Amino acid sequence: MGGLTQKQLRIVNQVCWTLALAVAAIPFVFPFLWMISSGFKSASEIFGSPSLVPREWQWRNFVDVFTYQPFARQYFNSLYIALTVTALTLVISSLAGYALARLRFAGAGLISLFLVSALMVPEEVTMIPNFFLIKWAGLIDTHWPLIMLPVFGPQGIMATFLMRQYFLALPRELEEAGKMDGLSRFGVWWRIALPMSRPALAAVAIITFLNSWNLFLEPLIFISSLEKFTLPLALSNFTDPYGTPLWHLQLAATTLAVLPILIVYLIAQRQIIESFALSGVKG
Repeated sequence: MGGLTQKQLRIVNQVCWTLALAVAAIPFVFPFLWMISSGFKSASEIFGSPSLVPREWQWRNFVDVFTYQPFARQYFNSLYIALTVTALTLVISSLAGYALARLRFAGAGLISLFLVSALMVPEEVTMIPNFFLIKWAGLIDTHWPLIMLPVFGPQGIMATFLMRQYFLALPRELEEAGKMDGLSRFGVWWRIALPMSRPALAAVAIITFLNSWNLFLEPLIFISSLEKFTLPLALSNFTDPYGTPLWHLQLAATTLAVLPILIVYLIAQRQIIESFALSGVKG
């Protein structure tokens, strides 16, 4: 190695690190690739052959997914619920977080303490009271519980706490300048605080959307109609009359459910990584 220049040594070092990381990534990437390839296999071939390349490409699996149950409707259910939950969480958490960070009123510290304390309560503890509350309101077998519980539950509380911490770090001088220009408190929030908190808003939006997209327990408890299923429930419903999973359909449907999230991640992976890093530091 003595004859190599400094630049050549850096190149060799980068190649070695790249190869090492590629080998380390195999255990994480292989299950994902196996899931996609198995979506194109027959039921007998899935566990009969370890090959990632199907012997016969079963393109009909992706057609049968939509004929076996109303998968398109279920896909739409997950999409509009996740978007609604994300939009409501952004509005409510930013308003509440700004109020807790900037407004001075009696009990502000106590409210913040209650918010943090609520995060320590396991979700399973509140599930039964929530069920009776939803039943009393006549909202069983509707999508309202899947929207309201995440927005006003631990997920929304975490978003509020994250926004509060971010607003506390913003310089007050800009807000004071806005007030001198005649902006109301709402105007300061809308025109100054929100534009400056885009990293925190991105973190809240991404985490909220992913949590809502993958929500399983609440739909399992509150939804019984097949047409109102969300994707996690729909994926578990690809079974034969005896309850045995139809793996070829289930894996094909899972591939369809994962692909949009994968595409979004590939397009905006830098923003997503920064958002998760921000949520870990600020939260």
